[in-house]
Amino acid sequence: MDIDEQIEALDLAPVARAAAYALKRARPAVEFTSGRRNVEDQARAMAGNVLVNRRWIEETYKESALRRKCQQWVDEHPERKTRAEIAEGLLSVLTAASDAELGSFSRHLSGMAFDVRPVEEDAEAIKASIRALPGLDKFLDNEGGLVRWHAQF
Repeated sequence: MDIDEQIEALDLAPVARAAAYALKRARPAVEFTSGRRNVEDQARAMAGNVLVNRRWIEETYKESALRRKCQQWVDEHPERKTRAEIAEGLLSVLTAASDAELGSFSRHLSGMAFDVRPVEEDAEAIKASIRALPGLDKFLDNEGGLVRWHAQF
């Protein structure tokens, strides 16, 4: 198997890495946009989506204490309107969370998820390829009302 630098840069856990390679073999034009994240990257990614939809966190993540804390921070700070300001606030919530809370909050934090750039051409065929990946736990093509292609393992 040839090494794909784009996939290797995602820093995925073994099952997600194997799935990314399988997807790339099936759909060579696919573009990965995100893999493993640290808490700073997670806060920044979430902030970008919160800018578009301030309810995005509660509409996207499964119910948990950490989801409630993140959404509460957004709700209590309507004056925070830039991505940097929102990311800073969400980071303060994420850094206060336990490893267990973080581990169940986002699979990106453990390298067990990747995102793919949504496309219009061949979209249904690409989605079918993603849904057929070995070890897939969940595929989302919409998160909190926003078009995002997210595969988690």
